[in-house]
Amino acid sequence: MVRFGASSWNYPGWRGLVYHRDYGGKGASARMLEEYARFPLFRTVGIDSSFYAPPTEDTLAAYSAHLPPGFPCVSKVWNQLTIHTFTAAQDKTRAGQPNPDFLNPDVFLEAVYQPYQRYFVDHAGPLVFEFTTMSRGSGMGPERFAERLDEFFSAVPRDMMYGVEIRNEEFLTPMYFAVLREHGVAHVFNSWTRMPPIGHQLDLPGSVSATFLVARALLRPGRSYDEAVDAFSPYDRIQDPAPHLRKDLLRLIETAVHARIPAYLLVNNRAEGSAPLTVAEVLRMLPPGGA
Repeated sequence: MVRFGASSWNYPGWRGLVYHRDYGGKGASARMLEEYARFPLFRTVGIDSSFYAPPTEDTLAAYSAHLPPGFPCVSKVWNQLTIHTFTAAQDKTRAGQPNPDFLNPDVFLEAVYQPYQRYFVDHAGPLVFEFTTMSRGSGMGPERFAERLDEFFSAVPRDMMYGVEIRNEEFLTPMYFAVLREHGVAHVFNSWTRMPPIGHQLDLPGSVSATFLVARALLRPGRSYDEAVDAFSPYDRIQDPAPHLRKDLLRLIETAVHARIPAYLLVNNRAEGSAPLTVAEVLRMLPPGGA
């Protein structure tokens, strides 16, 4: 019931580790995914590209055709639904303007939910709503954020798994966890630049808010994404071991096993330098007999 995977799979630097042939041309990503799913330590995968645009019907169909039966994917939800106020980096023409589609259930149903139900339902794991850091000037405080989540999840079908990943530590309130619990939505335990470690999040009352766990081990707290990209590419070896992060992932495994709920644990190359090797190191820490 514990599924490890990487937060994406398009990494030529994994040649000789995960992949044993070169990929190129039309359909390369789907064919790469097929070999990824045969790697013995991977039993789920993150679809990161869906954050920037919803996957097309053809893309979902191609992924589905190249995945083995029962192999679930953890997909990011289109950021048109999770951006509260546009920044210049996101859209220069609308910088500083509020996003009218923020947590709009109609947009979600049309652009995300319905295509996944039609073309990817056999591989649809948790759908993750990733909310980038919201400034205090945006007017979105902890209470209002929890209220908006409550309004949104009250309006969407409950027959899919949902997770919420936040980048504002102050949003980790009892009200936030209560809203998630009310709707059966998972708090996504994330290791990120400006978030407390996963273990600290796990210690918060009510942080296990659904009948499944989701975690994304992305970055060591305090390190920026760009710094990690420059330091760790091409992601073929561990370059900066993070023992505390590994212990936190082990705690998530223990929590899932104790609660008898499934867990989807994604590891990013930028956590230590190579996601497949980080997963291997965590699994070596399991007691005899495994979890």
